[in-house]
Amino acid sequence: MTHRSSGTYWILAACLLISLALVTALTSPAVAQDKPRYGGELIFPVPSEPPSYDGHREETFGLIHPFAPFYNTLLRVAPTDPTGTKPHPDLAESWTISKDGLTYTFKLRRGVKFHDGSELTSKDVKATYDKIIFPPAGVGSTRKEQYAVVEVVEAPDPSTVRFRLKWPSAAFLASLSSPWNFIYKADLLAKDIHWFEKNVMGTGPFIFVEHVKGSHVVGKKNPNYWDKGKPYLDGFRALFVKDTAAQVAMIRGGRAHIQFRSFTSAHRDSLVAILKDKITVQESPWDCILLVAMNHDKKPFDDKRVRRALTLAIDRYAGSQALPKIAIVKEVAGVVVPGTPYATPPDELAKLAGYWKDINASRAEAKRLLREAGVPDGFSFTFKNRGIPMPYEPLAVWMIDQWRQIGLNVKQEVIEAAAYFASLRKGEHEVAMDFQCGYIVEPDLDLYKFVSVDKNPANYSRYKDSVLDALYLKQSRAVDLEERKKYIRAFEKRLLDEEAHYMMTLQWHRIVPHSSKVKGWQVTPSHYLNNTLDAVWLTE
Repeated sequence: MTHRSSGTYWILAACLLISLALVTALTSPAVAQDKPRYGGELIFPVPSEPPSYDGHREETFGLIHPFAPFYNTLLRVAPTDPTGTKPHPDLAESWTISKDGLTYTFKLRRGVKFHDGSELTSKDVKATYDKIIFPPAGVGSTRKEQYAVVEVVEAPDPSTVRFRLKWPSAAFLASLSSPWNFIYKADLLAKDIHWFEKNVMGTGPFIFVEHVKGSHVVGKKNPNYWDKGKPYLDGFRALFVKDTAAQVAMIRGGRAHIQFRSFTSAHRDSLVAILKDKITVQESPWDCILLVAMNHDKKPFDDKRVRRALTLAIDRYAGSQALPKIAIVKEVAGVVVPGTPYATPPDELAKLAGYWKDINASRAEAKRLLREAGVPDGFSFTFKNRGIPMPYEPLAVWMIDQWRQIGLNVKQEVIEAAAYFASLRKGEHEVAMDFQCGYIVEPDLDLYKFVSVDKNPANYSRYKDSVLDALYLKQSRAVDLEERKKYIRAFEKRLLDEEAHYMMTLQWHRIVPHSSKVKGWQVTPSHYLNNTLDAVWLTE
């Protein structure tokens, strides 16, 4: 593989990746050293079902876990990297970067075939990224603004793809490693750009067999997969099971091998106590957090005093002590994952609304703001929550109790996953549970969630804030680490404190206890990674 760039630019990019290497699995990695065995069907529960099949549109692991095995991406995050930060070849076998950092050229693998037998070319990659970056009217692309740096995507010959950028970006390779960027067939997109919302056809290690809604997804081994010798499995079966206790029982009883998202520490301990050496546990910090979206189009949540009161009511520090016992959450967090290079130090975070150490003073200020905004004591609103028990249910119960302590009467409405996304996209909610889960800990990717709704349709607080948008671009273009931190801090303060556009809950912590029969899989700080299943195998 060859890479060319200016010394300063490439050193910055390399240092960023090295500095993000913060994660080590707490147990021995599951990537086996012995020879993989062929055969078997991997069975895993999935707590949520996807609204559609289109990776460019959707945001839920309910799509990634059962459908990623049918696709490849241009790049991927290295599957054996526990930090989840290193770009790695997938359909691109090599790449070069111009000295000015403005042109990225990728050479594609030869002989890659779609599941219909047609050969993949640069035309397919260009059509895919044009759909993601420059979607036509009526086509959902949740991450298009992450690629605002791209001027044009070119396909100069069948095996070459070229991205021309508007400015150098140290995060660009990371953005191309997105597990959501399934490479689609250009001819199918040309006939119907919505085709992949309801149909499945990729180049991945497994071929789509069926999806029975409410039940399962089945994939079978692709015998013509371009990565010769893979996959090892004969197939996989993803079972849609919402109830966490039922998922744990499936692992305990040997009716499933793994659940790729996470269980709680209590679930881990119970499985280890019963199964002993038949269970392997991998743990990691997690680039994932639940948020509260306050719809700026609905009164009184168009008033920042009311939004600020909602966040001031939450005792995050007490929550971080009690909730990890019953939910997959752990640390108090701002906009960047705690402990990573760009994260706000705890003492600085404590200066923001909702993070004050004196909860009594915080709640007194919340009550004052509500009175000032004309919100009566006992004011009632509906909190819409996603129909996934863990950790949505315990965190919602906790927050509703926190809001009760400043005189608010909050009712919870739990919505099934597909309807939940539809409701949020239409702006039907007053206040709703939302989430921010990344695939690489990188500010460009993690902060993108919070740019204006006209730039990111997945901004479910539905505000427009040109100051925030400008700060996002400034931090993205900053080449000096300390300068970038300054812009990120300003972004965070405006988002969470000055305007209280969104509010954060607690950072998640990932715990994956799985059958010791499962080999070739490595936990990372993202449950969106390592779901292609090409390297996974079963000992029996």
